Amino acid sequence: MLEWDALEDFCNTCRRCRLNENRNKVVFGKGSKTASLMFVGEGPGRDEDAAGIPFVGKAGQLLDRILEAAGIDENDVYIGNIVKCRPPGNRIPAPDEARACLPYLRNQVYLIKPKIIVCLGATAAKYIIDDGIRITRDRGQWHQRKGYWLMATYHPAALLRDEAKKRPAWEDFKSIAAKLKGLKVG
Repeated sequence: MLEWDALEDFCNTCRRCRLNENRNKVVFGKGSKTASLMFVGEGPGRDEDAAGIPFVGKAGQLLDRILEAAGIDENDVYIGNIVKCRPPGNRIPAPDEARACLPYLRNQVYLIKPKIIVCLGATAAKYIIDDGIRITRDRGQWHQRKGYWLMATYHPAALLRDEAKKRPAWEDFKSIAAKLKGLKVG
């Protein structure tokens, strides 16, 4: 495992898959390196590719508002993605692209040692929780693996497209906040 600076340098020069060919910036991650709560999305969008920071667009702004409403301290959160470079046209990362980038995400998890990992959307859930997961059916359910509590919920971009998903996502975030509080007390 690499330490933070070496890992970020390695990612910034990565050529393991074709996504590096069109990227503007590697989107490494943001937040506390000692976070108890880690969110994992699919991959950078246009705004993130330009800024080099995950979740800075409309979906990221919505995520910030949800975290605040749920009482989750942003100083106890780290946010990353399955892939660190933007897939063309914001498409879902291909399996070989995800496999090429997953070791970097695993290294980040190893360094952060979060208590909870929340998968934002189906792609993150597929690679972190289970290949057979279905976000509509399985969101909001807790899983425990290798000392981590895992949950999948809707990606904030899905909430922007479909108002009906906001209520179930809010229930998930209340559950996340309660689990985080319980783990800190216990």
